[in-house]
Amino acid sequence: MKILIVEDETRLAEATAAMLRQNAYSVDLAFDGETGSEKASSGIYDLVILDVMLPKKDGFEILEDIRVLAPETRVIMLTARGELSDKLAGLKNGADDYMTKPFHMEELLARVDIQLKKTSAVKSNKLEYGDISLDLQLCMLKSRESGESIPIAGKEYTLLEYFLSHPGQILSRDQLYSKVWGWDNNIESNNLEAYLSFLRKKLRLLGSKVELKSVRGLGYRMGMKDE
Repeated sequence: MKILIVEDETRLAEATAAMLRQNAYSVDLAFDGETGSEKASSGIYDLVILDVMLPKKDGFEILEDIRVLAPETRVIMLTARGELSDKLAGLKNGADDYMTKPFHMEELLARVDIQLKKTSAVKSNKLEYGDISLDLQLCMLKSRESGESIPIAGKEYTLLEYFLSHPGQILSRDQLYSKVWGWDNNIESNNLEAYLSFLRKKLRLLGSKVELKSVRGLGYRMGMKDE
């Protein structure tokens, strides 16, 4: 599960990130509203921990962006404001939970766990498109026609899951890099092509008609051979 923390108090943000990483979450950071909005609206995060008082763009504005561009992303508002009106404003505009500072890390972790369990509960155990299905629990890629299946793990799994969650949609290279390797992780430009090649070989092994197509100048799209 990927989490984004949008918080301009650097020490608090880094301490929170360290705690979440110790509990096996993947965490990225943003220290101002503009950067936070760009990252939070990308759709690659399962949950955003969002401060209200931020430079350049406040948390309520970012929340509006998230709900338009990444509506499935869970949001916990985190702020020094404790007034009931602020809490109601956050919840009314689409926040899933609201905490005020100071807070105990254990409580924040518990609330994060609750929100991400809700996300997992909504998801089916399988993602399907065309003639393939991906078992999210067993990490197996299966042909729906022949019944043959092969294991898939690591970055190949993450990449395929992302494509299957957005069938027919053009996904930019930046989106794919961020989802698989993390927003701030600098990787070699050919790494993505290598993993796409691995996935294409697996699809061919299963005799699938599903393709991972390059869209010149834009990115990649999962589609069918006859499209």
